[in-house]
Amino acid sequence: MTGSLAGRSAVITGGGRGIGAAIARVLASAGASVLVAARTGSQVEAVASELEASGARAFGAVADVTDPAAVAKLKEVALERLGRVDILVNNAGAVHSAPVEKITLDDWQRLLAVNATSTFLCTQAFLPGMLERRWGRVVNVASIAGLSGGRYIAAYSAAKHAVIGFTRSVAAEVAQFGVTVNAVCPGYVDTPMTEESIRRIMEKTGRSREQALAAILDTTPQRRLITPEEVAAAVLALCLDSARGINGHALVIDGGALSR
Repeated sequence: MTGSLAGRSAVITGGGRGIGAAIARVLASAGASVLVAARTGSQVEAVASELEASGARAFGAVADVTDPAAVAKLKEVALERLGRVDILVNNAGAVHSAPVEKITLDDWQRLLAVNATSTFLCTQAFLPGMLERRWGRVVNVASIAGLSGGRYIAAYSAAKHAVIGFTRSVAAEVAQFGVTVNAVCPGYVDTPMTEESIRRIMEKTGRSREQALAAILDTTPQRRLITPEEVAAAVLALCLDSARGINGHALVIDGGALSR
C-alpha cells in the first residue's frame, strides 16, 4: 500500500514510549498531525518535541484514558490543537501475569480498564466526528493473546479478547460511513513492557536475563522480538486511503507464533 496522510490528524494513546511512540513517528512521517497522549507528561512531551524537531506538527497531552472525565478533556484538547481527529490509535495497555488463583480482583479490573475500557471510551469520544465527515480510521493495538490463550495471562488475554470483539462489532456498525475499525495483534515486541515480562520470569524462576529471553523467543519460529517499527508500519498501512476495504480485521504480527 502506498499513500500519504497529509492533511490528516491523529490521536495516539499510550504514545509516550514503545509501540505508541513508534506509531506517532510513522504517522507523522507520513504527513499527519499527531497528538500523543499518555499518563506520564515527560514522556509525551519528549515524543512531541522529537517530532516537532523533525518538522512535524505534534502535541503532547497527559491523560488517564481509563477515566471518562480525562477522555472528555483529551477530546477537548485534541480538537483545540488539531481541529479534528481523523485517526485514533488505541494503544494504551498494561500486562500482568499470574496463575489464575493468584489474580486479584484489582489486577483483573486494572487490566480490563487499561486495555479494554480505555479503547471503548476513546472510540466513543472520537468516532462521532469521523462518522460526520464520512472518513476515519480507528486502529486498536491488541495482542496475539486476544486470539489465543496462554498460561498465567488469563486477565491480560481476556482484556485483549475484549478489544478484538469490540473492534469487530464497531467495524460492522460503521462500515457504510467511510470509517474502518481494525486491530493489530503483535506477539512479543521489543519494548519496556516485554522487559517487564522478562524481569518477572527472572524473579519467579531464578533464570538469568538471557535464559528468560530465550524462553520468550522459544514461542516464535523467527526467534526474535518484533520491533515497534514493524507494528507501526502495519498501523500506518491500515490508516491509508488505500486500506478502505480492510475493516474488522485483526492483523497478526508475531513472526509465525500462532501458526505453530
